[in-house]
Amino acid sequence: MNVQKSFTHLRPLLQKRVMVVLARGSGVRENFEDQLTRFFELLEQALVSGDADWMDPLLQEWSRTRTETDLEGGEHNVTALLKQIVTLTLDAARETLGPEEALELVSALMPIYLHGIERVLTYENESRTAYLTTELEQMKRNEARLDQSKTNFVAVAAHELKTPLTLIEGYTTMIGELLPRNMENVHTLVQGVYHGIHRLSALVNDMLDMSLIDNNLLTLNIQPVWLNQTIKMLEAELAPTLQQRRQTLAVQAFNGSEEMLFADPARLQQALRNILINAIKFTPDGGAITIAGRLLPGFVEVTISDTGIGIPLENQDSIFEKFGQLGDVALHSSGKTKFKGGGPGMGLPIAKGIIEAHGGSLWAESPGYDELTCPGSTFHALLPLRRPPDNPGLAQLFESL
Repeated sequence: MNVQKSFTHLRPLLQKRVMVVLARGSGVRENFEDQLTRFFELLEQALVSGDADWMDPLLQEWSRTRTETDLEGGEHNVTALLKQIVTLTLDAARETLGPEEALELVSALMPIYLHGIERVLTYENESRTAYLTTELEQMKRNEARLDQSKTNFVAVAAHELKTPLTLIEGYTTMIGELLPRNMENVHTLVQGVYHGIHRLSALVNDMLDMSLIDNNLLTLNIQPVWLNQTIKMLEAELAPTLQQRRQTLAVQAFNGSEEMLFADPARLQQALRNILINAIKFTPDGGAITIAGRLLPGFVEVTISDTGIGIPLENQDSIFEKFGQLGDVALHSSGKTKFKGGGPGMGLPIAKGIIEAHGGSLWAESPGYDELTCPGSTFHALLPLRRPPDNPGLAQLFESL
């Protein structure tokens, strides 16, 4: 009995056993029977011709029609099916054929089975890769839509709050001016309301700035700027806060601080202020903050260092993400310069957005986070040394400077 006759004799029993073991449910059984008939026909052609490629189209079809459940986990089901068929083939050949015929048939079938398993693994890995790639792309699209939704919400909320806040602030000021001078208690209450409105207004302005940065709509009023003057103004502005926290601010002279930059003075001051307030907030009472820098080819680097609690290594990039918060949210405090005081998480992202809008960059360095040893942190602001204004008229006006 040759190999083809042995297989023809074995096939009805083998196909029946495969059906019984692998098929579940009458509906599945009918469809599965057609598929198995095709499989064994192609297997027989491969056996007769000696070319295992006969089975490739069917195996590829099986591999690419798996459900998402199959793809999400578990053993590759077509590979498992082929392994089951191999096991059932060995059992059926042992029971039905003589030792020599069984050995001859199995020896002829095994290369075809191994070829099929190899191809199925390739097809299934391709399907899994394609499926996971599609899922990842969908997740990225969802994340982008969510991020855009947050940006839109911030923009709309800020604009909607701006008008009523302006009205409330104006009326509060008028009430304070109309009240008699001898009503000190009422004046105190009105002043408290005014401070609360001012704080809320600052928050709304930050939300608007964040929205402008996210949508690449931040416009700069480019003018000649001298860093040393900007730093002196910030030093005077923050002096009461530093005194209250018993902190020292040391400003070291450095090459480049007296160079003229073309920048937006208000925005540049806002960015450096946000970095300094962050340093004040995360430095314990009695700590020290240092402003220094250096002159680089085409740039001025400003460094703001502190003796604070530091930044965890894994968070030294995420602190520049909008609405980012470090630490326990349950311990959140809204104090703007209070030690470890919370906030909306927009100060550093706004600072980064402003500096990048000038063509510079901002990053942070810290040995790590430790409230006992206070390793501190250093923020590096890299600013273009000299850039003419975009407006040709302004460039000509400031050329002599």
